[in-house]
Amino acid sequence: MSSGNIMVKKMDILIIKPGSQQQVYGALSSFNLTAIEPPLWAALLGGYLISCGYSVLIYDAEIEHWSYEETAEKIKEVNPLLAMVSVSGSNPTASTMNMTGAEEILRCLREIAPEIKTVLHGVHPSALPERTLVEEAVDFVCQGEGFHTLPALIDALKSKADKFAIPGLWFRRGDKICANPRPLVFNDLNALPMPAWNLLPMKKYRAHNWHCLGNIEQRQPYGVVYTSLGCPFKCTFCCINAIFGKPGIRYRHPRNVIAEIDYLVDNFGIRNLKIIDELFGMNEARVGEICDLITSRQYDLNIWAYARIDTITPYMLKKMKAAGINWLAYGFESGSRKVLQGVKKSYQAEQLEDAVKMTNAEGIHIIANFMFGLPDDDYRTMQETLCLALEINAEWGNFYTTMAYPGSRLYDEALEKGWQLPDTWNGYSQYAYETLPLAAGKLSAGEIIAYRDYAFDVYFKNPYYLDKIRRSFGREAVGHIQEMARQKLERKYVQAEAIKNSAGSCISD
Repeated sequence: MSSGNIMVKKMDILIIKPGSQQQVYGALSSFNLTAIEPPLWAALLGGYLISCGYSVLIYDAEIEHWSYEETAEKIKEVNPLLAMVSVSGSNPTASTMNMTGAEEILRCLREIAPEIKTVLHGVHPSALPERTLVEEAVDFVCQGEGFHTLPALIDALKSKADKFAIPGLWFRRGDKICANPRPLVFNDLNALPMPAWNLLPMKKYRAHNWHCLGNIEQRQPYGVVYTSLGCPFKCTFCCINAIFGKPGIRYRHPRNVIAEIDYLVDNFGIRNLKIIDELFGMNEARVGEICDLITSRQYDLNIWAYARIDTITPYMLKKMKAAGINWLAYGFESGSRKVLQGVKKSYQAEQLEDAVKMTNAEGIHIIANFMFGLPDDDYRTMQETLCLALEINAEWGNFYTTMAYPGSRLYDEALEKGWQLPDTWNGYSQYAYETLPLAAGKLSAGEIIAYRDYAFDVYFKNPYYLDKIRRSFGREAVGHIQEMARQKLERKYVQAEAIKNSAGSCISD
């Protein structure tokens, strides 16, 4: 490509975060209730590739509100050597559902610019590399993190190689699917450069509504920071380790973490921040060191993070609160001991009680995560879960239906036992019209969704909960939650269940 006598170098890689808010979140997307967070993996790989000498551009189609066709046109305008669509979310629910946008963007791009080489990256492609390559309009699939695979792929394309003996890479040769061994994980996270946040419109991202209940109009800007990668636990419903290959955790040095926080604050005015680790609250000494560094800066940040009730300690909580960690997400999952044991998640009742008391005593708000429709669930155990939620009365509750996400042990079990899975990737979204949870036990998908939506309604309209919100955040926050609770989701399988049920209802009192 040239302009006059000046040669313009082709961009090595364009990384795209797909957008499909309307399909994935249904009615919720119209009321700005959801967060839109910066794409960690796009920025992380972008920063690494730049440090290796490659030219990189990142497009976030979601934050820019681009249609699939617009996104494809913008990729065509850049005409990169390689276009990578990254479908990695930061939690188990956020990869497979984003395949909805990824597959449409790739389809549109192939129609208008088939000469541009494409690759899919993320938790979902890593979990299902062969199926992804067969079903999607893509040239390559990157299985694993990408640090070793992507530089080698770019080099191969530059040299016009026709052989791709690259760890982690899947590709076609005629009608044959070719696979390479998984690459090693990138063990030394301290050798990675800072993510390329400068390539993203950082001031456009917005925090969750609950994260800013004290000041609901100040949800932007919003940043994320990672202090570790991976998770050492083996919950059967979780898919997050599909991109890493196996359970495990690697840590960044606290000085690198604080340097990145300094950068986000100084360059983008970030105040609302998510520590994106699957499990931040585990290593007491390390948590204390990171929190002390944040506290020393006196940034007045509003941070949230993930923790476990069986690893949290009073020391961690005190250090967290001083650093501005105002919210902690705990996975309570179920109120039934039998149901928890069935998915390899077990904790003692006294651990739950102690964690809630300690967290409340320190003035940290709780995001309580619950799941309905786990394999051993029935109406009685789901009622136990709702009762537990009401008893905890956390400042926020996330109510999920159980999904057999690709990459989880539950997905493998579903295939082995012939349990019904969604026909479309959008069916893996928690809030879409097509949402189809796993119906592994006595309950149908429609019954599980209906009970989940019922539990959500009961929780957020509970006067004891609303009174707690008023006391903690004020009347404006109560009004916001009441407006949110009025939004009703259209549910395909609930409607089908209602038609089947002669009483017209699938809720058991």
